[in-house]
Amino acid sequence: MRPYDLVVFGASGFTGHYVVREILKMKKQANYSALKWAVAGRNGSKIKETLASVSVSTGEDLSKVPILIADVKDASSLEKMAEKAEVVVNVVGPNYVSHCSFQYRFFGEPVVKACVEKGASHVDISGEAQYLERMQLEYHKKALDKQVYVVGACGFDSIPVEMGIIHLRDNFGGDLNAVEQYMRFFPGPKGYVVNSGTWKSAVYEFATVQEINKIRRKLFPTRLPPSSHKLKIRPVLHKDPLKGKWSIPFPGPDRTVVMRSQRFFYENSDNKPVQMGSYLSFASLLNSVSVMLFGAVFAALAKIPFARDFLANNPKLITFGAFSDEGPSKSQIEGCRFSEILIGTGWDEKLPRNVSHQQEPNTTKILEVAGPDPGYVGTSICLVQSALTILKEKNKLPSQGGVYPPGAAFAKTSIIQNLQKNGVTFTFL
Repeated sequence: MRPYDLVVFGASGFTGHYVVREILKMKKQANYSALKWAVAGRNGSKIKETLASVSVSTGEDLSKVPILIADVKDASSLEKMAEKAEVVVNVVGPNYVSHCSFQYRFFGEPVVKACVEKGASHVDISGEAQYLERMQLEYHKKALDKQVYVVGACGFDSIPVEMGIIHLRDNFGGDLNAVEQYMRFFPGPKGYVVNSGTWKSAVYEFATVQEINKIRRKLFPTRLPPSSHKLKIRPVLHKDPLKGKWSIPFPGPDRTVVMRSQRFFYENSDNKPVQMGSYLSFASLLNSVSVMLFGAVFAALAKIPFARDFLANNPKLITFGAFSDEGPSKSQIEGCRFSEILIGTGWDEKLPRNVSHQQEPNTTKILEVAGPDPGYVGTSICLVQSALTILKEKNKLPSQGGVYPPGAAFAKTSIIQNLQKNGVTFTFL
């Protein structure tokens, strides 16, 4: 038995504030009233400020919450933290290093390493494919040997789509062949500003495509078998088939995370791998074209070293204020929500994994996954539920440990029901 069920590492950051609030909310529920938790980071005074701020906003006295001092540049401090935790919730936030926003690709591995070596499970909210897949490549066997779980992408990237596809598959009635994801954000009347950490992560992701491909070839030396009915790729600019909103390909991590889970299901169960297309929808044609053109220029510049540095260090200037170090205001967060429409197509009959369907897909089911502000509130709900699922339902997780994407880790658990109880809904349309 360890002193703490959960330790929130990086609690003084912007996301840490909302994660602490979410843990407090869960402790009011009977199943979690005895939850033992602590907060950790490199600056004790800043952590105290965060706890005081949450106390003011919630009315809860947090003066006795244990504070652990740990720094990603001090391996021994991370190990001492990990020794005290059943699950480390890793949300080290922006400005962890002076004048440099945090990216998991730079600062995530020391925490994972400490957790695996000292026997603590680990969840984070990374959306960086390079980091996520490299952690699986380098730490899966070690985590398996230590019987601990390392699960990344447990925030808005990519719990909603991962668990949404599993919910579709489990309720499809036959074989689910493909899913098209249409994501849309609804800012409130005061608009929305995205924290610059997301911007900088995107800059480095676009700059390291070849690096990701090398990791992927080592991690997955064989390809998944092709479907007998391949999902058609939509035009770069098109209207979604349900709402008629103009849409473009979504360059985020969702598809790569989903396909890692689909490979796991194919290799470890009788499920055929589900194909996926991921798109972002907009209210108008002008918005979608503007974002598409901006994205094309952004991707090209991110591959040029001097231009990459300029992009990374000037998000507010380049995006006309859409991204900034300050992030969104409280009222902007409260006014924002998200919706993901998942259009699943397949067959009403379920065949063995190695038997192909001869006829065209004859069944369509549509699921909406929706929730509050995805950046902080929705992400905190997803992250805390992921940590609690590892804590409470280890017997339903795969094997005895390892590094997994969330779909593979949580497919047999009750996380979908728990998400719905806490603000993220799954609704068949």
